[in-house]
Amino acid sequence: MPATDKSALRATARAARGALSPDERAAASARAVARLEYLPEMRRARVVLLYAASPQEIDPAGLVPRLRARGVRTLYPRVDGDRLELAVSDDPGALLVGFRGIREPLGPAIDPSVVDLAVVPGVAFDPAGVRLGQGGGHYDRLLAALPRTAVRVGVCFACQVVPRVPREPHDVPVDVVVTERVTHRVDERGRRIGRP
Repeated sequence: MPATDKSALRATARAARGALSPDERAAASARAVARLEYLPEMRRARVVLLYAASPQEIDPAGLVPRLRARGVRTLYPRVDGDRLELAVSDDPGALLVGFRGIREPLGPAIDPSVVDLAVVPGVAFDPAGVRLGQGGGHYDRLLAALPRTAVRVGVCFACQVVPRVPREPHDVPVDVVVTERVTHRVDERGRRIGRP
């Protein structure tokens, strides 16, 4: 897909997300986070990668105390050059402003091989798990570095799910896409297999 087409798709998805009122966004975010919490894969995970949300994104921070109560370790990404590295944080309030104003963790870098489940944002997703990010490729490189057994979960508002995001060779699709309304599951061949 030409870069101009991806730019247009990003603009459309951002506009749809931006059309939500603050109250709609907060309510939808809470519903999506509840769906995340009760994913069977989340219930089995011992190390979970989250992200620090921008004001326009679904905010998974509410998961942290509930995961911590179950003994789950939570990691957050931070930008290191052209890639993301991970560090432990069990307090989203302790994250510091970093790259592009996104909050990032302190502490030593953690090997991505320990991740059981990764929750990742996107500008848009399609039901087959293909993700459209901000355009820097940071998350594609991180998702590729995770172990094959790690479950990759994309999260966004329902208005950001589009019929098709063209997939390029470097794109790493997610296994599950969670919105406030529906959960899309994808099989190993990139086919949608259900919407529980």
